[in-house]
Amino acid sequence: MSVGWNDRMPWVPGNRWDLVAHREPEPPRVSVIVTHYDQPAELARTLTALRRQDHPADRLEVIVADDGSPRQPEVPTGVRLVRQEDRGFRAAAARNLGAAAATGDVLCFLDADTTPEPSYVRRLSRLPALLTEAVTVGRRRHADLRGVDADVPVAEAGPAHELPEPAWLRDAYARSGDLLRADDRSYRYVISAVLACSRAFFDETGGFDEEFSSYGGEDWEWAHRAWQAGAVLAHVPDAVAWHDGPDWAAREGDDRVREGNRQSLLLAQKIPVPGSAGRGLLSATPDLMVEIPAGLSASAEFVCVDSVLATFPLAAVVLPTEAQSPLVRADPRVRVATEAGGLDARLTLRLESPLVIQDAAPLTAALASLGDADVDALRLIDPAASPLGRVTSRRARRRRERWGTPVGFAESTLTLTGAYVLRDEPHVEAWVGGWGGPDRFAAS
Repeated sequence: MSVGWNDRMPWVPGNRWDLVAHREPEPPRVSVIVTHYDQPAELARTLTALRRQDHPADRLEVIVADDGSPRQPEVPTGVRLVRQEDRGFRAAAARNLGAAAATGDVLCFLDADTTPEPSYVRRLSRLPALLTEAVTVGRRRHADLRGVDADVPVAEAGPAHELPEPAWLRDAYARSGDLLRADDRSYRYVISAVLACSRAFFDETGGFDEEFSSYGGEDWEWAHRAWQAGAVLAHVPDAVAWHDGPDWAAREGDDRVREGNRQSLLLAQKIPVPGSAGRGLLSATPDLMVEIPAGLSASAEFVCVDSVLATFPLAAVVLPTEAQSPLVRADPRVRVATEAGGLDARLTLRLESPLVIQDAAPLTAALASLGDADVDALRLIDPAASPLGRVTSRRARRRRERWGTPVGFAESTLTLTGAYVLRDEPHVEAWVGGWGGPDRFAAS
């Protein structure tokens, strides 16, 4: 695999951050944005730790983004303070406020109760300094730091008061090779309390979604959006920050469940990916869009669209012109091309020939593989090597738009079995009755 490497186009194929892991950039200008609400002791500890960073001090800016604390937080000389009024838990808006005030080329996000070890900023900012699209997440360890003096180095205080580390997160990083083998569900392992990215990429993706106004979720939504825009995700295990207290998921009580449900319901609206979206409800943004070829008879159009939606019931189907069949026109999942301009599906399947799908397993498995980091497109052919269609991903499309060339991904080919090109007049009664074989539908 090649690496595009110059000042104008730093990119790697897929999610292969390891291809530049040996490089050391010039120390970037880093803005550390510390999100805070009414935690003066924790904030003091974190700001003290930021003064001890081994990143060059003249290339480090610290901004405290206060989410409407009852009293204005005290910050030392050289630390900037930006505030917003208290209208509930608005961490997303506070982070955006801090980012808007930042002047660095790399943005590093911390929470006030998450205290970094001395090498944290240098290690977490390295990949974003090398790759515009890099999104790095550090290792968040947990300790009970109540009563520990802010002047005690956290690298000493943390291990002495350590709490259990979330096993689900630790195991996910191990399975994925520190997110080297990321996919469309890896946004779940990006934690905003220990997050860094380039300023350019943060601005391009639009920052955090300020609709999130209760605990959690805004980091996953942004990470999903960033991944779909071509982000290179990396976990940096030696960039360590210590959270004062246990992981949120380890806390108990109805309030935790209620907040978790609120987060999950909003994420289900925002992320139409299996495992996050509803299992039967249609999303405003489809996960899959299928484009049907032009010039079909009413019967071929009906069987093709019905077959596609039977296989992918949550997909959006796009016709080049108004549907001929009344049943096709009546389905809200079917649109004409002039109405589909706002659709931005994760996957787009453009059929070159009308198909009837009788064995869905090969095609559904192939589409699932496009959630992996390295695959850009999938060419579908029949056993005679005739083209049937092509599947492309939003992630690859966004990267092509960014660099102006199709970089960073591979294209694979699938010989599709269990699907047949429709004849001009397929046997509709046999299709709806379920008693026909390929000879009733397929073109000769």
